[in-house]
Amino acid sequence: MQAGRLQLNTNLLWFVTILCCLIGLIWSLVPQPVVPIAFGLIPLALIFVVHFPVPIGLLFIVFSFFRIHEAIPILYTLRIPLLLSLATISTLIWHLVISKKIQPYSRPELQAFFIFFMLVFIGLLTATNRSEAIATFQSSYIKMAIMVPVLAWLLTEVKHFKLTLIMMPCAGLIVGFIALFNKINGIGLVEGTRVTIGRNIQSVLGDPNDLSLVLLFPFSFAISLLLTSGLSLRLRYFGLVATIVLFSAIIATQSRGGLLGVIAVVGIVTYRRVKSKAFFFSVGGLCTLALFILAGISDRQSGGAAEGGVDESAMGRIHAWEAAIGMALDNPLTGVGIDNFYYNYYYYTPFWDGLNHAVHSTWFGVLAETGFVGLAVYLIMMTRIFKASRNTLIIVTRRGSKYPAVIRSISEGNFAGFLSFCISGSFLTQGFTWPIYILLALTASVAQFVDNKEASNDAETQ
Repeated sequence: MQAGRLQLNTNLLWFVTILCCLIGLIWSLVPQPVVPIAFGLIPLALIFVVHFPVPIGLLFIVFSFFRIHEAIPILYTLRIPLLLSLATISTLIWHLVISKKIQPYSRPELQAFFIFFMLVFIGLLTATNRSEAIATFQSSYIKMAIMVPVLAWLLTEVKHFKLTLIMMPCAGLIVGFIALFNKINGIGLVEGTRVTIGRNIQSVLGDPNDLSLVLLFPFSFAISLLLTSGLSLRLRYFGLVATIVLFSAIIATQSRGGLLGVIAVVGIVTYRRVKSKAFFFSVGGLCTLALFILAGISDRQSGGAAEGGVDESAMGRIHAWEAAIGMALDNPLTGVGIDNFYYNYYYYTPFWDGLNHAVHSTWFGVLAETGFVGLAVYLIMMTRIFKASRNTLIIVTRRGSKYPAVIRSISEGNFAGFLSFCISGSFLTQGFTWPIYILLALTASVAQFVDNKEASNDAETQ
């Protein structure tokens, strides 16, 4: 036994010696005091990654979608999204192959997504600007494709959904507070009135329409937290604060698509609670008018009241949609390729003003970049998400107290967020951005949880 201990101590001594030499070598090449600290933290990081896969996955989505590191420039050089992506892949491999805590499953909405993903991948081969399509696919879309099943398979317990309900509005609050700060201080405004964040680093937050999209996603969960009975007062107060901040920040973007998304979210959660539908539609119409006045849409330089007839912003969308149809007619099976609409606009627009433009529509964007086949599969995927989200909400509402308030809240947030996406997406370019894919994963995970619960209840009653 002593010989065994001696051998163990000798091996440990060699390991520590080699490790110290390695750290010393790296430190000599990179003379920064952070190097030994980083090596010392690696074991703790590995333990955290293995034991807390859900927070790691949610943090990856938060930084990838909300661009927190771009909203707070001091974080930009830390490469947090890259580190979180490596951690997410590591925990996925560990729990799929070794611990087997992640149990893969398939659902109709996930199957439709996988088919659409394959069509996007095939479209890389025929893209008109192949290098741009491949770059976009590698830098962003492949991350979404990986996180859809990962998030769907990771979120399996009530505490996971509760953490999601908290983290998404929290991330929205960070972005919302910065947007309001910029608005108050006149920082980075577009057209003199429309708020942005990080225009100097060409962030996705630097466009008012994209910023409204980022803020709109957590808004549905914030208002669901606020209005769901059975949640703790602390959570509901948090929902109130998040709702107010996100609503104010969306107003500050003066995005018509964003405002339509707000109307959709507020409309669906209110419609489910107001008994008199006549009262709902009459008051809702007045509130909608007041909302557009409050947002100052008429004061916009583009799309404002100063432009007579069909304004320049609306005409730009119409021309872009005509160009999208032309691209699909020339490339009906595969489209022009992901992120290729902008580079093909010149060749298909009926009205050239000297600049290429974005498509400003999810549906026409998918049509142009994946063709008629891609759009058909995309619409099938959207239909399946709608059915799963609606059916889940109906079940948890009818069962009442048999489901925790957290499940009822996230079910309503998913449904309202999906409808908001469909409406705002008609005027915003969202086909290949994070929101719909996060909603897809959340819808699949909550629907699977509810289906398993219903199957368990049926088995107990038999």
